[in-house]
Amino acid sequence: MYSMRVKSVMERGKRLVAPPGTTVAKAARLMAKKNVGAVMVVEEKRLVGIFTERDIVVRVIAEGRDAATTHIGEVMTANPFTVEPNEIFGRALLLMHDNGFRHVPVVENGEPVGIVSSRSALDPEMEEFVAETQRRLSLR
Repeated sequence: MYSMRVKSVMERGKRLVAPPGTTVAKAARLMAKKNVGAVMVVEEKRLVGIFTERDIVVRVIAEGRDAATTHIGEVMTANPFTVEPNEIFGRALLLMHDNGFRHVPVVENGEPVGIVSSRSALDPEMEEFVAETQRRLSLR
């Protein structure tokens, strides 16, 4: 799996992009609707940042900011590490491990085309099991 190309494991269907002027509250609703943990922040089709669930906790809630008025551009990680679709997935995992994050945008010519997460390292059956378990727990 680690020697596979990023394009074969990236989560295309879970690709979520938003402009920096999007409020944290709106971004959180979009993340919940798509069941994703990160938003790629884009201006004029170019990736300028990434906004994650962790940013909501650490940079918004913990700092007492108002999610309805704070824009993701104010609390995102600007110029995040990225990988290209033809790089090996192991490089993306190493970036995540070495730098302490769980999502890496996949870009081609500066434009986001997908995202990989540490969850992508789970084998497909295990990932399906985890997703189903989470779905069942949310129904309680």
